[in-house]
This record gives sequence, structure tokens and C-alpha cells, in this order.
Amino acid sequence: MRHPVFAAALLAGLASSAPAFAQEDHSAHAGHAMHHAAASGPIAAAVADPRRKAENRARDQYRHPVETLSFFGIQPDQTVVEIWPSGGWYTEILAPLLKDKGRYIAAAQPPGKYRTATETLVASDPARFGKVEITTLDPKAPGDIAPAGSADVVLTFRNVHNLLMTGEPEAKAAFASFYKALKPGGVLGVVDHRLPEDRDSALEKSSGYLKKSTIVRLAESAGFKLAAESEVNANPRDKADYPNGVWTLPPTLSQGDQDREKYLAIGESDRLTLKFVKP
Repeated sequence: MRHPVFAAALLAGLASSAPAFAQEDHSAHAGHAMHHAAASGPIAAAVADPRRKAENRARDQYRHPVETLSFFGIQPDQTVVEIWPSGGWYTEILAPLLKDKGRYIAAAQPPGKYRTATETLVASDPARFGKVEITTLDPKAPGDIAPAGSADVVLTFRNVHNLLMTGEPEAKAAFASFYKALKPGGVLGVVDHRLPEDRDSALEKSSGYLKKSTIVRLAESAGFKLAAESEVNANPRDKADYPNGVWTLPPTLSQGDQDREKYLAIGESDRLTLKFVKP
């Protein structure tokens, strides 16, 4: 399934973007039209912004932001809540994209280094981030991450494993907060590290990897319905079986110089990309 998309990208003069097109979207809403639209639309322009940090741009090859945000249906006039943006990898894309016609809400962690990182980024460039609103998602003390029923999309990138490691009740409370914030018909977009379904579920508490069935269960407990999934962030080289879980791989490389080249060759983790809808 890879070759037609790759060829289409080349024919469109997009050879430089080839890595991002190497995996075809397997959702019901996939197709060449979405890929071509994504390659030239406002999301692509936001991703191409030269003001993005060089270290963030270097990770586009693993995170496929144009295809990922297009799959979640992001539009410049929407209200979008991002869960725990921390250092702001996606904030650098979403805040400028939504600045003129939409609304970007950063539902940050409670006070601490991760929230400080978000606040520092937002304060660093008022031209890009001056309209960013910062709220709080504290799974141990749930509150409103946005006015109830106001959001078109809630996005969470590689955070559900952290929520589940905090505890099952806390994870369910977070999903309930996502649900409350969204309009009827609103989208919850989830990206996280994939644990194969046949592995021991106990690994979800320590490895950073999650089963698709676990994420679906948490979402359905809040009332969401799984609408579509994409393989755009898949990485078949990742076997999800390392000394220190997902943190063994880039960008963390927790093992230091030990087997460093092997882990760099694998790249960032194999990721689930799931689109849920609030009925």
C-alpha cells in the first residue's frame, strides 16, 4: 500500500516530503485527496514556519504533523485544546495556525517543570503565542480544561500512558474532562506508543507503551466512540521490548551510549493514532 502514495508524492513535486508520505493512512476517510490537500494547506504552512525550533523540526520525520493534524480534521477556525503540551512541540504549530480565526487552549500540567516549560514558551514570542490560553489538567483534582461544550477538538500526544501510570481512576477522570470540554460531534485525537495486544498488560504501568484496546476502553468509559484510526505514525522497526521501555528509544535514549546506534536506527516509537468522536 505504500508505493502509490509515495509515487503520488513524487509526481506532485514533493520528493523532499517523502518520509512523511511513506505510510498510507488506513482510515475510512483516507485517500490521495487528503494527502494532496494536507501537503499544501494551512497546516503545512504552519509546520513549515521557519520560526519553529530546529530540534522540533528534526522530529517531523517521526511525528508526521501535517498528516496527523489533517487526519484529526484540524481547521484554522476551530477551538482546539491540547493536553499537557509541556515544551510545546505541537504548540509551535497549533498556536500560529489558530491565532487569527480560532482558539488554542493549552491544558497544562499542575505547577512544576512541565507547566513552566509551556508558560516559558508562550511568554517567549507574543507575536506567535500571545493568544494562547493556559488552563490545567490535574487528573488527581479534575476541573474544566475549557468551557463545557466549547471545543471542536481535544488533542493528546503521548500522554495517555502517563495518565494510566498515575492510576486507572485518574485516567478515566481525564477522559471525562476531555468529553465535557467538547461540543457534540467534537473530536478527541489520541497519539500514543503502541503495545501489541498479546503482551502482558502489566507493561502498560511501566513501559510507556499502551494497547489500543486500553485506550479505546478509557475513551468509551467517558462516552466516546472510535471513529477512525491511522497508521501514519506507525514504526514497524519498534518491537516495544527494551530495558527501559519506550524511553530507551529516541529522543530520550535512556541507555546513553549503550547500543545507541541500534536505537537511533529504530527511531522514535511505533504509535497508535486514534480519532474518537463525542456523539
